[in-house]
Amino acid sequence: MEPRNDRIRRQDRILTDRARIEEVLAQAKVLRLGVVDEGRSYVVPLHYGYEWVEAEGKASLVFYAHGAAEGRKIEVLKKNPKVFVEIDYDMTVVANDPDIPCTFGAEYASLMGDATATILTDTEEKIHGLKVLMKTQTGRDFAIPEQMAAVTAVFKIEGPGYSAKSRPKATGQVPMPKKSGGMPEA
Repeated sequence: MEPRNDRIRRQDRILTDRARIEEVLAQAKVLRLGVVDEGRSYVVPLHYGYEWVEAEGKASLVFYAHGAAEGRKIEVLKKNPKVFVEIDYDMTVVANDPDIPCTFGAEYASLMGDATATILTDTEEKIHGLKVLMKTQTGRDFAIPEQMAAVTAVFKIEGPGYSAKSRPKATGQVPMPKKSGGMPEA
């Protein structure tokens, strides 16, 4: 996946700084994988790993995710490997005036894009994907036994491009405290 910002309405929010994109990817921890199952949308939250792959002088973003070797996600990906990826990070509900409903918004950073998910079958590729995933999730390097890779489905997610954007922290806005259910208090 390479940067693709031609579809973003708010051009002032585009993230192009690779260090900031790297921060989002390193901190977010959950990728939402959108697929189509028999004409209906299906979104699956997944832990992920990522790496930048250099080819022909360009850096492309590659994601890895894992899961059970059977089930709905696997069946859908076998029928239709076209997916959509969404990652968000550092979300805070804010308001210019907490007593006026239409002044609410959010501060955030996100990345999204069209992609293709490949179910890996080669043991070495699966081990590599699991190592990348564990490094992203924990910051640590792990040895992945072949037996573990053999019973785990590993997906490599690549695409033609992604868009990244953020609405950074602004002065004068009031962060809304969260209730126990994660919803802001009014």
